[in-house]
Amino acid sequence: MSDIIGGFEPVYQPNDSRLLILGSFPSVKSRKVEFYYGNKQNRFWKMLCGYFRKDIPTDTAGKISFLYEHKIALWDAVSSCEIEGSSDSKIRNYEIADIGRLIGLCPLRAILLNGTTAYRIFLEKYQNVSVPYFCMPSTSPANTRYSERVWFERLDELYKGEIKNDRL
Repeated sequence: MSDIIGGFEPVYQPNDSRLLILGSFPSVKSRKVEFYYGNKQNRFWKMLCGYFRKDIPTDTAGKISFLYEHKIALWDAVSSCEIEGSSDSKIRNYEIADIGRLIGLCPLRAILLNGTTAYRIFLEKYQNVSVPYFCMPSTSPANTRYSERVWFERLDELYKGEIKNDRL
């Protein structure tokens, strides 16, 4: 087993982020590029940028700007852990991120959990939060049951309703 590895800091705008997307923990490739969803095979950026009909930003600053433009906060459910490789099944001795802090800083309207591991870990500490949360199909290339349609339908509900009208 490896040493304890720290994850990334959250990307958010206090008083402006409306949607929080939580993954589980950064992959080896993400840790190498030092930003979320750094594995080019992961469907996250393709899906999210595709939903908004935008090109995928080529650098971290562009991705952060994209997130801010669409009032999206991005983080992981695990702030630190022992992990072998990138597989969620190899996450051990983890610390759950202080998601409550973000809920207090941002007017979040929904939380989307990218995969069942993020969802399960989130529920350990935050199952009673006042912000609606939803388990989404993991965008990981290892997920054979990924569905872009499920993501787009949920984003439609949020962006054509609650987030656009700032209600929920």
